[in-house]
Amino acid sequence: MMDIEEIKRILPHRPPFLLIDRIINVKKGSSITAIKNVTYDEPFFVGHFPHKAVMPGVLIVEAMAQAGGVLCFLSLDEKGPTSDKVVYFMGIEKAKFRKPVIPGDSLELKVNIVKRRGNIWKLEGKAFVEKNVVAEAIMMAQVV
Repeated sequence: MMDIEEIKRILPHRPPFLLIDRIINVKKGSSITAIKNVTYDEPFFVGHFPHKAVMPGVLIVEAMAQAGGVLCFLSLDEKGPTSDKVVYFMGIEKAKFRKPVIPGDSLELKVNIVKRRGNIWKLEGKAFVEKNVVAEAIMMAQVV
């Protein structure tokens, strides 16, 4: 388990763009499960949409990418500090959005490492609400 303070020590993101609240499971070099609690006061709900709040799909993918970034950092082979490293989101494939995510939902983000070649990572992510897949994507990232 990792709380928000531990996540902030790994990722450079900060509110309102830090989109994961806690990590509930990590298998270094393999997979991670993170949680994002979606609240009505999220800044993006002001305009998306004023009369029917729906979390933008690209932000669900960003939340998966942030969980993947934590996984990449924790899976690095290096022994020293990684504070000088950043994970950059490089690409996305096969993104699908299955159901809307609304205030009150708790997103469970599951990300697996598909392949790693040097500092390039290919990740597969799925987002769930109450065990239902709401979004999925293949993502590419680079640690620099």
